[in-house]
Amino acid sequence: MTLNPIALRTTVFLPTSLALAMFMTGCSDNTATDNNASSSANIDPNVLAETQEMVINNGTEPESLDPHKVSGVPESNIGRQLFEGLTNTDADGKTIPGMATEWESTDNKVWTFKLRDAKWSNGDPVTAQDFVYSMRRLVDPNTASPYSSYLVDAKVVGADKIVEGAAGIDTLGVKAIDDKTLQVTLSEPVPYFPDMLIHNSVKPVHQKTVEAFGDKWTDPANIVVNGPYKVSKWQINDELVLTRNPSYYDDANTKLDTITILPIPSSTTDVARYQAGEVDVTYNEIPTEQFASLKKQNGDELRISPYLCTYYYEFNTVKPPFDNPKVRRALALALDRDTIADKVIGQGQTAAYQLTPKSTNGKVVNTPEWSTWDKEKRIKEAKKLLNEAGYNENNPLAFELLYNTNDNHKKVAVAATSLWKQALGFVDVTLTNKEWKTYLDTRRNGNYQIARAGWCADYNEPSAFLNIAKSDNSGNYGKYASANFDSLMAQTLKAGVSPEQRASLYQKAEAQLDEDMGLLNIYHYVSPRLVKPYVIGFSDKDPLGNWQGKDISIAKH
Repeated sequence: MTLNPIALRTTVFLPTSLALAMFMTGCSDNTATDNNASSSANIDPNVLAETQEMVINNGTEPESLDPHKVSGVPESNIGRQLFEGLTNTDADGKTIPGMATEWESTDNKVWTFKLRDAKWSNGDPVTAQDFVYSMRRLVDPNTASPYSSYLVDAKVVGADKIVEGAAGIDTLGVKAIDDKTLQVTLSEPVPYFPDMLIHNSVKPVHQKTVEAFGDKWTDPANIVVNGPYKVSKWQINDELVLTRNPSYYDDANTKLDTITILPIPSSTTDVARYQAGEVDVTYNEIPTEQFASLKKQNGDELRISPYLCTYYYEFNTVKPPFDNPKVRRALALALDRDTIADKVIGQGQTAAYQLTPKSTNGKVVNTPEWSTWDKEKRIKEAKKLLNEAGYNENNPLAFELLYNTNDNHKKVAVAATSLWKQALGFVDVTLTNKEWKTYLDTRRNGNYQIARAGWCADYNEPSAFLNIAKSDNSGNYGKYASANFDSLMAQTLKAGVSPEQRASLYQKAEAQLDEDMGLLNIYHYVSPRLVKPYVIGFSDKDPLGNWQGKDISIAKH
């Protein structure tokens, strides 16, 4: 991905019918398959190739390799290979031991973790103190982590005050009992706390290396890791090459010697390089216009996996015109999600009327009344709300829509603009796309009106989605704030709350978020990828999408 900070601006005035026709070419017959298209029948997964190397596209250039400085899925994909936290996930997405071999808590508040014998890539032992240092660094205001509120959401004692700058980092409720025993104390019972520890932000970093090299500690010549791979080469906008870490505790069971990670933002280019044999695994976005033909031609190489992610538009609720909830609700009512999910993307995605995907553990379901209205009633109400907010033919609603450079994001943005224009008439949208790093900075600094966003679960539980709408969450870039929403989320972690009561509170939180229209939910994802038949062990069962290089091998082909 280019690092050019200049935005490409396009004001869209396409005729509605033409615009929609251009971006609905991906409508496909999902029954079209050709089982003879794949060469997987010729692959014996038990006979490995002499060269154990995989080339995978990651969709963009990573913002950083520092797990405390990033917030995106592409960065987590890399961090998962370099660093291992207290817990990890298996091929089905279930929580398994990582650096911790076991953990226990009698009250879901005081958690004790026993660490395995493991080493950093420089030979130093991995200790409980490494986790104390790393968790303190995460919440330290001087780190300015975009995930600083993660331990606040996890209710780790002292995290909230530290993030606010009202207490020192040594007050965090994390303690090394000895080199191999870590104790974490929470202010409220969090039964899913070990599940939260799979996340990139709570993985350990090597203190001496960070302190010795500062911002340069992640350079290939300096970086020290505790995961299955280490960095051997990083050429910006070209490739990131990872090689096996012989100091990793389970290196004997690791097969892949090299993982080459590419930063290709264009899904069309991604597919072309896959077809040319230059990519073994594509990023999890397939061009809509190629989907049906790829499914027919490539057979089971095209994998459609479940994915706990939601695609939405984030309103900047403190900046006009979206500081007015009537304007936010009008756009939500007027947007035909089914057309976007089924026709513009058309790969199995489903229209979203709540932030939390319904397949998330806990089965939270909120069905807003307006979601049952027909199209005519929705549009009538949307126009009424806009008129009340002062917008009409003589005073059109004009705003800028930000999205990061990506073929499918552009298609959704153009389609949404056309659907709004078709439904409401007096809407003028300026589309602005920026490369990943600049897009992230723009959102974090609040320099936008409405932005494309996507949120993927950090762990499989509704709070992994709903926490981002809390007023004090560091990922709440749109500054949505509701005292009732915050209260409902706080109640989910009170002592004595049953799973059923917690699910009811999550449903009420979804209803509050919908009432305020803090976010414009569009669709729930699936994960479509092309995977070469000789790539063995690339899981398509994990709804979190956490692929693990250490579990993958290359068969002879």
